[in-house]
Amino acid sequence: MRQILIAAAVGLSFTLLGTPIAIRLFRVWGWGQRIREDGPHTHLEKMGTPTMGGIVIIGGIVAGYVVTRIAFTTVTAAGLSVLLATVLMGVLGFLDDFIKVRRRRSLGLSKTAKVAGQAVVALLFGMVAVQAAGVPTELTFIRATGLELGALFYLWVFVILAASSNAVNLTDGLDGLASGSSILVLSAFVFIAFWQFRHTCELVPSAACYPIDVNAALDLAIVAGASAGATAGFLWWNAAPARIFMGDTGSLALGGLMGALAIVTNTQLLLVVLGGLFVIETASVIAQVIAFRGFGRRIFRMSPIHHHFELAGWPETTVIVRFWIVTGLCVAVGIGLFYTDFVSRGGLGLE
Repeated sequence: MRQILIAAAVGLSFTLLGTPIAIRLFRVWGWGQRIREDGPHTHLEKMGTPTMGGIVIIGGIVAGYVVTRIAFTTVTAAGLSVLLATVLMGVLGFLDDFIKVRRRRSLGLSKTAKVAGQAVVALLFGMVAVQAAGVPTELTFIRATGLELGALFYLWVFVILAASSNAVNLTDGLDGLASGSSILVLSAFVFIAFWQFRHTCELVPSAACYPIDVNAALDLAIVAGASAGATAGFLWWNAAPARIFMGDTGSLALGGLMGALAIVTNTQLLLVVLGGLFVIETASVIAQVIAFRGFGRRIFRMSPIHHHFELAGWPETTVIVRFWIVTGLCVAVGIGLFYTDFVSRGGLGLE
């Protein structure tokens, strides 16, 4: 537990102290946010706010992990695979952001280029996770379901990473909405990974134990802890009124991080519950596109759905806080399902 707290503290300190420096540098470099012209008119005042703050978040995650690992000298392929997915997704997001800044428009990489980049990241992560970290190629919910995917597992990894990264990207439209929601989901993964660490089949063989390497489980808890801490430090400056945005650099990195954690902790489908808000945001966009293109009508005043509530008259901070509450409820349900599974297998006898 001490290692997780150290990782979180280092990540928090890095972004809390480093973000103001990034804000000044990004202003000098002209890395300002571009705003959708069809968005709420109140957002036009955010034009030019420094973006690409995800660079600081990624730096905090890596710093928290490295400092902790230097102190305790246990590095696993599982932890490194998650960091790999996070950093590479961040690089992809940086390219998208940089193109927006250079061309002074709100459109960056083409859809084809972004999907291709996500596919490459998913393949590299999948290979490391399976071949080096020993992640099973089964479909999992809270545990392995017994459905062996074989070679299709790599396609499934792509679906998870692409869906989770794009979902966080879509949610990142209001000050602190994506970062605050991400902290809650990442905190859930701290609990899940640490719980698996305390109840691995290596240490406590039973029907309720988790078939994961004990060192890998702790390493994943440290990655999740560093990520939650780093994102919390960034939220201090990203909360309304935001002085910096994470950009696609941060949203793709955090989304990829959550997807990667779900895969290596064998909780792939549980991510749908934990990240319920991100699912709702994505579903609102899909529903809007289908309704408009198929029937010529809009379901929402604007998608993603957080903009719908803004146009309905909700103040931005009200939307943000209420959506954080929704995320908290989703995380509570997800953790409840995880713990209920443990108890139903006789896990209470291990306490």
